Parts: sequence; C-alpha cells; structure tokens
Amino acid sequence: MSEDHAPWQSPVHRDLAAELLRMSRRKGLVHPSVGLEKSAFAILWVLSDGRPRTLRELTAELELEQSTVNRQVNAAIKHGYLERFEVEGSLSKLIRPTEKGIEAFRHDGLLRAERLEQVFADLAPGSPEALLHELRAFNDAYERTQTRHGAGERDENTEERFKRGLG
Repeated sequence: MSEDHAPWQSPVHRDLAAELLRMSRRKGLVHPSVGLEKSAFAILWVLSDGRPRTLRELTAELELEQSTVNRQVNAAIKHGYLERFEVEGSLSKLIRPTEKGIEAFRHDGLLRAERLEQVFADLAPGSPEALLHELRAFNDAYERTQTRHGAGERDENTEERFKRGLG
C-alpha cells in the first residue's frame, strides 16, 4: 500500500474510512433467505416499539427524504407489511405494521441475528461488547460533530486542509 494517504490525515484515518465504506457496501449482515427489502426492514425496525408514526416522523427517524420514505412506505403497504390509518382529530394518517409485517420482521430479524452470531463467533480477538462500545462512541461523536458544524458543512480547518490538498 502506498505511503500516500491523501486526502486523509493519516493512514489510520484512510484505513478507517475504507472499512466504513466496506461496511456500507455490504448488503447487510443478512441471511440469504430474508424476505423483506432493506427499506421495509428499516421502517419496521422503527415501528417495532409499537408506536405508529406519521410519514413525517418516519422521515425524521430514518433520516431520508420524505419522497423516498413515502415511496418505501407505499411499497411496504403494497406487499401487506404496513397500513395507514386515520386518527380522529389528526390531519395526518398514521402508519403501523400489519400482522404480516410483524411476522416478516420477526422472521428476518431472527435470520439477521443468526448471521450476526456467526460473525461474532468468528470475531477474534474482539468481542461484540467492545464493538458495540466503539461503534456507539463513534456514532455519538459523529452526531455531535454534525450538530456543531451542520450536516454537509466543513469547518475552517477542513477548508484550509482542502486548499492545501490535505483533505
């Protein structure tokens, strides 16, 4: 591997970015027999706490564009996994899982859990607890940084590094 690690601060930063990209390209730690599309599973995951949501609430929790979530919800409704229903006194319809959706979520959730157990059994020398601790710390720091600097904005130091070609 080349000593050149631009635009990253160091080889460690570059390699971490590469591993995060590698994770994002993975279709998920899923079993080949899952039935739900990734988007339907994500929506059902949010709704698994038993509280119906509006489209706007789902959009916020999934951190996606409303048109994307609307398309995904409509597809899940078409497959019988979700339903919209009216609530008296509310202009917005709520979305909740159907029995078919709950069963599909349980089925696919168990398959995903089994796959993770296989991965964790092969995770050496690490542990699921250590991974959870580090991922949670990373995600918390990422969210704090986004809050401080705004999503998609660069701070002055980043801007200066880009001008000098250091990323």
